[in-house]
Formats: sequence, C-alpha cells, structure tokens
Amino acid sequence: MSHSITSIEPICASLRDEGKRIVLATGFFDLFHAEHENFLKKAKGEGDVLVVAVESDERARMLKGEDRPVETQSLRCQHILDFAAKQESWSAAKLECCKTGVLVVALPPDFDHFEAYDSLMAAVQPSVYAVSSHTEHIKSKTFLVEKYGGRLAVVHDWNPEISTTKLINKINKIDK
Repeated sequence: MSHSITSIEPICASLRDEGKRIVLATGFFDLFHAEHENFLKKAKGEGDVLVVAVESDERARMLKGEDRPVETQSLRCQHILDFAAKQESWSAAKLECCKTGVLVVALPPDFDHFEAYDSLMAAVQPSVYAVSSHTEHIKSKTFLVEKYGGRLAVVHDWNPEISTTKLINKINKIDK
C-alpha cells in the first residue's frame, strides 16, 4: 500500500515519538533494476524506517519524455514494496506501521516546486535524506532536510552504465 504526503505524516510522527530514525529517498524507480536496489539498500542502512517517495507518471513524462514512465506509478510503488519484502533483515525488524520498515509515498503530479518538497519534508521530517551522487538541487534539498532537523547523505555512487534509459535503448535494439 502506498501513502500520500498527508497520510504519511501521522505515521512518521508516531515513529519519531518511538525514537525511530527515518530515512527519506525519492525518485522515479521506472523499470526497477539493480541500481535502484543498491540505492535503496544503502538508504535503508542509514536508519530504522525507509520512506520512499515515488514521482508521478505526469512528472516522468514531463522530465523524461512522452514514452515514460514505462510502468505506472502504482506499479513502481508495488515493485519497491515487493523488493522490501524480500529483504530478510528488513522483515526481521517489523514495525507496527509496516512489515519491512519501508513505507512508500506516491507523489502528486504537481510535485515540481520548492513548496511541494517542503511539504514532503515537513510530513516525514527524516533524520536522513538519502540521495545518489548524481542528484540535482543538492543545496535546496540540504536546506530543506536541515530545516526539519535532518541531514542529507550521498549514500550511493551513480553508475552511468545501468539506467532505465539504457535498458529501454537495449530493449529497443533487440526488438528491431
């Protein structure tokens, strides 16, 4: 099950009250692949609970082109939950809010401005905002997470050899 920014807020507040370290990660996660897995494993290693915010289909089309995303937002959210369920160490640390210590937020289509990011940070108030080395807007993201008492951490070095775009291009070559 995925959450909205509004519905995740009381869950995160309760987790913080319990002393849990919340980690936030954001992205598209289209055609869920090994680099997504590596990134999420490293992000989860930063705390007790990982909140993964998944960009909307509309934002994917706007930023990546009309043929994207390959999979719908709801399917991308489900892939993350399925992946989390397969991680034995995550399942061993069951929390009342979730089986695996992973919560997924489906971001709205208008999640494209500073105030939108601020609303997500205000709702989650993560201890850590986990990003990869190729993340854009590091200064504003650092400002926002620090505003709510957390820190930004580059947890994963981007591997340009593995990406959704490269996978799509490879599939297209095979189909021709």
